[in-house]
Amino acid sequence: MSANARTARSTSPSPSSRAALPAQRRAPVSAKSEQRVRDILRESRAVFAERGYERATTTEIAQRLGISEATVFTYFRGKRELCMRVIGDWYDEIIEAIETGLPRERSIRDQLEFVVHTHLRLFLIHGTGLCELVLSEGRKREALPARGEAQEDFGAAFVDLQRRYTAPLMDLLARGQASGEVRQDIPLRLLRSLVFGPMEHMLWEVIIAGRQIVVDDAARDLVALLWPALQAPDQELHALRRMKARVVEALMERVATRGTGGDVD
Repeated sequence: MSANARTARSTSPSPSSRAALPAQRRAPVSAKSEQRVRDILRESRAVFAERGYERATTTEIAQRLGISEATVFTYFRGKRELCMRVIGDWYDEIIEAIETGLPRERSIRDQLEFVVHTHLRLFLIHGTGLCELVLSEGRKREALPARGEAQEDFGAAFVDLQRRYTAPLMDLLARGQASGEVRQDIPLRLLRSLVFGPMEHMLWEVIIAGRQIVVDDAARDLVALLWPALQAPDQELHALRRMKARVVEALMERVATRGTGGDVD
């Protein structure tokens, strides 16, 4: 993604992003304001990655930028909104990488391997800080009951972010079902969990145990493990039957051409 694209994305979230996040206190109206927002988001990403959500503070973000905390609040209502914006922008970067690079001309299996590879690579490309933030906050929203309106807002926003983030995989699986490559007897949401569950476990091993992975090998091995469970029953048999039908059709065309005296060489 180009620098201009990143700038546009960081300052002008997509319509779905706006629906997921609380409105900014004041929209940037000048180049200086837009740069200020970019700076705040950049330092916020670093602080959240280093401290996690609970220990991160808007005071530290302001201090790193050499501005007052009140200036941060000019553009964002507080830490919760900043965290959601940081995660949302990062998700947008990953979604764009998947959607623009997805090899749609190849098989669903190959496309799945691309999605898994891109997910693992970009979740670890900045180290484990942001990865841990997203995984830990996601688990908290699933495990803890809501604690007042603010907690409910945060939880709802995070659920919407997760839904938006998993949309490319859901679309891929749906296309696989439509083409007959992916089984149709299991709901898409369960197939989605089948893919994201092992990836999350693998990422937690990197974060908690410090395990090193080779992303190329990890993606290839994971898809080799998952694909037999995802593919339609008797998919290989159907593929052989389709190949046989094509061969028979080609032979019949050749025979017909010879019968009409056509040139078959």
